[in-house]
Amino acid sequence: MLLVQISDIHVGSQFQPKVFDQVVNEVNNLKPDVIVITGDLTNEGLIKEYKECKKLVSKLKAKKIITISGNHDYRNTGYLAFKKYFPFESVNNLSKDIVLVTIGTARPDRNEGEVGYRQNLWLERTMKKYKDKVKILAMHHHLVGIPDTGADRLTITDAGDILRTLVSTKVDLVLCGHKHRPWIWNFGKPLITYAGTASSERTRGLFENTYNIITINGKKIQVDLKIVGGKRIPLENIVKNYSQFGDE
Repeated sequence: MLLVQISDIHVGSQFQPKVFDQVVNEVNNLKPDVIVITGDLTNEGLIKEYKECKKLVSKLKAKKIITISGNHDYRNTGYLAFKKYFPFESVNNLSKDIVLVTIGTARPDRNEGEVGYRQNLWLERTMKKYKDKVKILAMHHHLVGIPDTGADRLTITDAGDILRTLVSTKVDLVLCGHKHRPWIWNFGKPLITYAGTASSERTRGLFENTYNIITINGKKIQVDLKIVGGKRIPLENIVKNYSQFGDE
């Protein structure tokens, strides 16, 4: 199965239309089974941004497109508009062998994320149902801090509780967005993957606009970083060749 993870589109003042057009062309040529957009589809959560974003996302082609709200989408009561323009299902059976579960981490007019006690209990019960499947969790905020992103206060506030749940239920893969910095932490289970920004001008450091390409073959998961208009490389190479001065 082929999944594409796109994140932090930021339709609004930070948005780069030509870059997103390139993303659409590249992703559609891949013919993915599933596209997952891990939050911040809009920049200010405004209705006009949602309307434009809906049109843009409709250009993407896949058997299933899954969207998750981010903290920017929740601004200006944008959480009400998100449900209207991007209705979603929390549990997505992608195949007989793969399930993708989403949780909401955004809160109105707050940049930091939180899962919450009740949602965490739901997550634990849900993941326990799928013992023999490849289990994927998709969320917007960072679960574990990564280099070059400043203070860790913008990871989810209850990260420890969520990590315990993911380890105990043997979740295979976690998809995050939020800080515009591609990265991967390989803890075995879970493998935690972060996407950069696909089309915002606010790229981090020396990085360009990127998205992730995920291939699942049986129990094997391969995550590649794709630079928009550029090369495709294993995301783990970013970690192996990490330099504080941007020599990846």
